[in-house]
Amino acid sequence: MTVLDSRPDVPGDPQGRIINPMEGSEALISEAGVSMAPVEDLGAGRGPFWLDDWLRANATDVLAWRRHIHAHPELSRHEFATTELVVTLLRSVGLKPWVLPGGTGVVCDIGSGERCVALRADMDALPLTEATGLPYASTVEGAAHMCGHDAHTAILLGAARALAGAPELPGRVRLIFQPAEEVMPGGALDMIAAGALDGVERIYGLHVDPRLEVGSVGMRVGALTSAADLIELRLTSPGGHTSRPHLTADLVHALGTVITSLPALLSRRVDPRSGTVLVWGAVHAGQAANAVPQEGVLRGTLRTADHEVWTALEPLVASSVESLLAPTGVGFHLDYRRGVPPVVSDPDSTALMRAGVEAALGEGAVAPTEQSSGGEDFGWYLEHVQGAFARLGVWPGPPAPQSDIHRPTFVLDERALLCGVRTLVHTALTSLA
Repeated sequence: MTVLDSRPDVPGDPQGRIINPMEGSEALISEAGVSMAPVEDLGAGRGPFWLDDWLRANATDVLAWRRHIHAHPELSRHEFATTELVVTLLRSVGLKPWVLPGGTGVVCDIGSGERCVALRADMDALPLTEATGLPYASTVEGAAHMCGHDAHTAILLGAARALAGAPELPGRVRLIFQPAEEVMPGGALDMIAAGALDGVERIYGLHVDPRLEVGSVGMRVGALTSAADLIELRLTSPGGHTSRPHLTADLVHALGTVITSLPALLSRRVDPRSGTVLVWGAVHAGQAANAVPQEGVLRGTLRTADHEVWTALEPLVASSVESLLAPTGVGFHLDYRRGVPPVVSDPDSTALMRAGVEAALGEGAVAPTEQSSGGEDFGWYLEHVQGAFARLGVWPGPPAPQSDIHRPTFVLDERALLCGVRTLVHTALTSLA
């Protein structure tokens, strides 16, 4: 493992490890002898004792895992090296993980007993080129962890290894390291099909949020994200000359009709309180100014905050498109791709996670958060079991700028990694108590 940081003055042993002079613990270093700098643990001293001890000894490793994953990103369903790293680190503390048949995605249980709660992290990167200039920036052209999944994976690894060293657990904690969150309908369906939720009574997850200050966790009861579906509409026409549109079917005019009328029509057919919105992202048709094209394509996303509305959208869109295009004479094929359902945290699971956050970081750590119109495939797990999803603050605070996710310049405050470890550990313990 190669890790880059700012301390080249500390020599390593032949196995490429050092003794951290501040903490008395081992930390991963690079072949060049570069060690991890220490990071502040905002929850230090809040216990339990074995978690405090583990973080004092291994906090730098959590950072090292995150930076290694960050420097070596893998796109959806190609997270083979990341999967291998996760399996290796879990096996090294006596755990018995298993990998999904496709070669990416890991499931592992810690503890024993009938009761079981799950903790989930996603592992895939985005098809972007990083522009942060960090010393551990992506080494892969066209792939980068600009959504924080590297942090999610490192946090769950830290929670796993800390829990593995606990004197006793009140039940089982299932670790779910998921591939392919960034593609619809999402790798959560692969995990569910493989049995990752079998026997699980509740599931919890975190997602980094650069709008929240480090040390805080955003939570809410109910919908936290929106359902997100993809629409692709292909139109066909005999084509012809623009001087004689009456002798053909005007495909471009038909495209314009759908572009402007379908969003307006949907706004009158669904409850406006549902936050339903259709936005087009791509339209392609024709080349010559004096020729009616024979083919055209229109692509967009349809999002809603309401689960009941989401289930009714596909037939509503199909019937609306048919009625809009019938007078034009243009043929069409509608490809409606169900994406992900909204993430809806139930009251009991949210209360348990809130208690976990407060135990981990203090009573003032829970912050209010708004529902996002973005999609997150964690919603698929909540179609099967109860659970809660929360936003982990990664903004250093003023005067530091806020860099949004999915941007080539996204960075996070690494103190959030230890906050995340504490949050997941305490949430599991609280939920099983």
